[in-house]
Amino acid sequence: MKNFTQSYLFLLVIIGIGIAAMSFNTVDRGSESEKTFVDVGLFNFKNYLERLKSDVYLYKEDKITIKELQASLRNARNSYKEIEFYIAYHYPEFSKTHLNAAPLFRIEAAGTSAYTLPPEGLQVLDELIFSDDASDQKDKIVTITDILYNNYNNFYLNSQTNALSKGNNKTLALRIELIRIYTLGVTGFDTPGSLNISEEAAFAFRGMQKYIQIEPYFMNFNTSKADKIITETVSYLSDHKDFETFDRIEFYKKYVQPLYEELAKWDGNPDDLKEFSGWNVSNKNFFSSDFLDPYFFTILKGSEDSQDLRNLGKEIFFDQNLSDNGKMSCATCHLPEKGFTDGKAKSLSNVEGKTVLRNSPSLYNAVFAKRFFYDMRAFYLEQQAEHVIYNSEEFNTSYESIIKKLKSKPEYKKAFRKAFKNGDIDKQSFSKALSSYVASLYSFDSDFDRFMRNEKEISEDAKKGFNLFMGKANCATCHFAPHFSGLVPPFFNENESEVLGVTKKPIKISPPEIDSDLGRVKSNVKKENSWIYENSFKTMTVRNIALTKPYFHNGAFNTLEEVLDFYNEGGAEGLGLKINNQTLPADKLNLTNEEIKQIIAFLNSLTDVSKAKSQ
Repeated sequence: MKNFTQSYLFLLVIIGIGIAAMSFNTVDRGSESEKTFVDVGLFNFKNYLERLKSDVYLYKEDKITIKELQASLRNARNSYKEIEFYIAYHYPEFSKTHLNAAPLFRIEAAGTSAYTLPPEGLQVLDELIFSDDASDQKDKIVTITDILYNNYNNFYLNSQTNALSKGNNKTLALRIELIRIYTLGVTGFDTPGSLNISEEAAFAFRGMQKYIQIEPYFMNFNTSKADKIITETVSYLSDHKDFETFDRIEFYKKYVQPLYEELAKWDGNPDDLKEFSGWNVSNKNFFSSDFLDPYFFTILKGSEDSQDLRNLGKEIFFDQNLSDNGKMSCATCHLPEKGFTDGKAKSLSNVEGKTVLRNSPSLYNAVFAKRFFYDMRAFYLEQQAEHVIYNSEEFNTSYESIIKKLKSKPEYKKAFRKAFKNGDIDKQSFSKALSSYVASLYSFDSDFDRFMRNEKEISEDAKKGFNLFMGKANCATCHFAPHFSGLVPPFFNENESEVLGVTKKPIKISPPEIDSDLGRVKSNVKKENSWIYENSFKTMTVRNIALTKPYFHNGAFNTLEEVLDFYNEGGAEGLGLKINNQTLPADKLNLTNEEIKQIIAFLNSLTDVSKAKSQ
């Protein structure tokens, strides 16, 4: 890894500043039972980390075997999993960044500057200690363990003198943990080296069960059903430990979803996550249309939306007159019949014979994002439209010009009066109308969604394909369920981009060569001008992927078979090409032709255009 030693020296300084600045609320933590549960959990994890710290030094000195070190890490990780639902709910950024961060370099802002820092925490150790070359990584393992221990020890000491913050809703932490287990746990995202998914999930369920049993708040409810489900879940996990054969459909339908729905009945307090998470706390099923709240991702609020506003937004969406040359509308590059793409490798610009830089992504479910465009240069939906409006190769116009045109047409005056009480035609009302229409293009009623809701059956190939997608094929560690995009669970408040090393052409057509588009590093977001974002592109949703070819940012892949061939080889590095910081594992997936066919069957089952047709 680039500048590894220097990065870690700087990381030690940043961590010291961050932990020193960490604030703990001095309010009462809750009941004495809860306090005892949390204190014991935090203390146990500290002890296991102390043992791990000792063991990594023993391993460095060849005094214990790699198997013994792996067991020590497993114990530490399992201890964390028992208390994870509590720590990760109340301190999500601390947990995600320092305790259990993904093994990827990251950007850390400090004042007006930003620094590129290496990964740290339990996931990184899992990848290193369970790798084939662990013996060559001893110094690195020691360094990361020291940072993890010091980091957590400071957190622990603070927790003893100040109360951990707490929200009003006791069940949200438990429900969030169920989302975490299903989207990050059983996919192997959390355990990139050991793939110890069942054991860790069992510890997480046991931790939740203990909390429900001791916390007086839950005495207000009949907890027997939840207790029974958790006991059965732990038993199931103990009997199903193989990563590749683990049935994630059965696990969801029989255990995760029933418990998730049962816990939802206990929600009687305010939504502590309203300003923080895109997850809709009133949801009862991961695979229903209300799982995410579209208004978390837009300037438009739910109380402002209406059918009249959506109708107005639709008119605007299809109006070519709003562009400078009067020949381009939003629908020029986002055709409903093509899944709101245009079917071209790269979209045509307003200059005849010329294209824009990249492929046109689908607008289905596009609202569910915190960053927009392949290079993630826009931070909200309305800003995405702004980039198109001012782009000289697209609308090549301005808000002032658009508003002037809208005001000149009686039909628009009437439509704005229906949609807004004051009838104002301005930038804000224009943006809200367009957002309303795009936000209505959600797609959660596919055959697969209905199958997961027990409303219909799907083919055996599609079922096997889903399990491959969530397991062996490693797809769901970037295309997170249930949105199947880079919108990161369990809080769904940030987007990931990935470095794949996409080639100029499908790998079986010509000798592979990495596409020259550098992606996110050229996005003009100043703090992201880092080598880690070279060739990095936003992870789009694979919902409706059967309708949205050609694929990738360069539109160079015409079939799903070509896409899966590329992934099967391990991206650019797997193909022997040189690329900075590939985030896709370079290992071959060893998918058979039959398995590729099954994954495609699953992807095809994600097609749903019902919302667009109903409008």
